[in-house]
This record gives sequence, structure tokens and C-alpha cells, in this order.
Amino acid sequence: MPLLPWNQIDTVLLDMDGTLLDLHFDNQFWLHHLPQRYADKHAIGLDAALAELLPLFQRHAGQLTWYCLDFWSRELDLPVRALKEEIAHLIALRPDADRFLAALRAAGKRVALITNAHRDSLSLKMERIELAPFFDRLISSHDYGFAKEDQQFWFALQQDFGFDPARSLFIDDSLPILRSARQYGIAHLLGVRQPDSRGELKDTEEFAAVDCYLALCTGLQGPNQSDKTGA
Repeated sequence: MPLLPWNQIDTVLLDMDGTLLDLHFDNQFWLHHLPQRYADKHAIGLDAALAELLPLFQRHAGQLTWYCLDFWSRELDLPVRALKEEIAHLIALRPDADRFLAALRAAGKRVALITNAHRDSLSLKMERIELAPFFDRLISSHDYGFAKEDQQFWFALQQDFGFDPARSLFIDDSLPILRSARQYGIAHLLGVRQPDSRGELKDTEEFAAVDCYLALCTGLQGPNQSDKTGA
């Protein structure tokens, strides 16, 4: 992972699931817990439930509906938010992500959480992991009506949050989203090597990737330090 040119970065945009938080919770929910509750509701086996659900999930991948708890609650006739609360104990911070966030604040960077997660999912996770004080803004793509995969999300974010893409860093575990950010002009991009702590390492292809959040702090200094002023 290359050292970041912090003197060229004013704004840091951070994804939530798989980036700051361990993706294990989400994988466990969508691939195991929800299918099991669906199977119980319809008195079918788990394999039969997955055979119905996985193609449905795939059809909505990358669209705002995929991330919308209201949509899935209607589509599956299940209380999705309540089902998430059943395994909320699995929500966990990635190692040293909080120390990285604290270092960003100490260095005077503008920091925004930008997530495709539905507001109900975002609030559930912020209740379990107290990250809100580290951020200038907590932004859900549902606020704008476009997922981060869509260029219109970035235009809306620019109008709402006001940032210079050439002086911004964005970290996300999704390659399609990183490519969308690159198309918009965000200059500094990082993927995530292992979004799910119990999953395999991910090939982040053309993007450098986060292995260790403490390593990202190298060269990150306070607003009165030389790397901020350029002196």
C-alpha cells in the first residue's frame, strides 16, 4: 500500500460496510440469516430458499433497491430491520479504523461517511458502533435517490457536501463503486483487501488496497504541521 500524499488531500470520503465495519455481519445476514427466516416462513428448506433469493438479489445488485430495507421488507413480506437486529451482535469495527478516523480529525481533514446502506441500517450500526462524532456528515445514497455506482450520486454529493475531487480520498470495498468515483474525477482511491474478516483476501485489481488502517496514518499530521501547510 503506497504512502498517501496527505498534503494533497483535504477531504476523505469513507464507505461503511466492508470498509470501516467488518462485512461479516452483512454476509451473514444476506446469505444465511435472512434466507433461513424466509425458509421458515414458507416451510421450505434453506437450499430452496437460497435458490429463490440469490437470483433475486443478483437482479438488483448495484441498484438502490438492493440496499433498500423497505423494498426487501415489501418484496419478501419480512420485517428486515427487525431481522437485522436479531444478529446485531455481529456488527463490528475493522481493526484500528477508529484510530484512523481519530487521526483524520486531529489532522483537520473534512471527513464524510458515504454509504449505500438504508438509513435504518445506518442507524442500527451507529447504535452499535459509535462512529458519528468522527464525521462531518453521515450520508446515505438513499438521501439522493441514486446508488454510488451511479454518476448522479456523485453530482448530488458535490452539490450537497461541496468537495474538490482532485483533493479527495475515497475508500470503498466495491470495485464498481471505486470505478464510478474514478470516472467522476476523485483522484485518490483505495480498495479493501479483506472486507469480511472471515472471508478470503480480495483482488482489488487496478486499485491499491487498505491492509492496515494504522499504516494509512503515516505522514498524516495536524493542521499546524508542515504536511498540511506545505511549508
